[in-house]
Amino acid sequence: MKETHSTRRRTLLKTGAAAVSLGMFPLVASAQKKRLLIGTTSSSSSQYGYFVAVSQLLNQKVPTLDTSVTETGATMDNLRRMARNQVDFGLVTTNVMYNANAGTGAFEGKPQAARLLWIYSIAPQNVVVRKDAGVENLQGLNGKKFNTGLKGSATEKTADSVLALLGVKPEVVRGSTGEIVDAVKDNRVIGYVKSGAGLKLDASSQEIAAFTPINVLSLSSAERDKIAQAMPELSLVDVPADEASGVGAYTTWGFGLGVAAAASMNEETAYKIVKAICEDKTKQAAALADVAGADIAAMTLKYASSPLHPGAVRYFKELGLDVPAKLIG
Repeated sequence: MKETHSTRRRTLLKTGAAAVSLGMFPLVASAQKKRLLIGTTSSSSSQYGYFVAVSQLLNQKVPTLDTSVTETGATMDNLRRMARNQVDFGLVTTNVMYNANAGTGAFEGKPQAARLLWIYSIAPQNVVVRKDAGVENLQGLNGKKFNTGLKGSATEKTADSVLALLGVKPEVVRGSTGEIVDAVKDNRVIGYVKSGAGLKLDASSQEIAAFTPINVLSLSSAERDKIAQAMPELSLVDVPADEASGVGAYTTWGFGLGVAAAASMNEETAYKIVKAICEDKTKQAAALADVAGADIAAMTLKYASSPLHPGAVRYFKELGLDVPAKLIG
């Protein structure tokens, strides 16, 4: 039968419609991905590189997600952005996270509903002193020239609070890390408080140890109990001996580096994120050495001081882990 003009027109329209429909499939599939923005920290920080790796991992392992990172002012900024729905999840420290949930400290009267997803590193606050200073415990710091941390830092603020709680009154010398490291080397200051790199001494403490023998002071049992009761936002960290630096095992206060999610994140999304993170053995460790060999699930349950997101609780229970009641919001 001879094809008429109208027949050809109908055929072209059907073919075109089919082509458009087929061409739309990738767009529809792409539109179904949930876009999430991750709040990080300064792009010059090693922690920023960790979150870039996290984003890449999630995009690879969770097909329903499309994540990206944004540079921020770290914990405080991230929590405030979550409350304004400007970021979906991001970097937090467990002590500040506790205050945010409890409505204490910088969040006095203004509690935040964000919830913890996981902890990927612990930051013990090391009380490093020259061995020749003859100081064997925190009480021995009384009246001695000592630095409580980088001026204006969370380490300084926390150390000042802990020492005040324990009735320890050193002659505090303020300054930058570089200034204090030089002062310790020159014996103008007997020591300082410095965050560890995971369960290892950080580079500045190793530098001092290479110059002169050091001790890292340990909390007594009574001091541990006092901190646990009065400052629940902090973790008590048992650090193994470091033969390279000649430092024995010790216990100190600290806090975890972790990731929290905005209250708006649903349980299924949080579950998929935490599952992908905990089951990864290479990508995160390649970006941040502290993560190498870490059991993220166990670390989270050990050092978390505020409630976990229901999606995280669901995954940890699926692993057969015991989730403490205080971590179930």
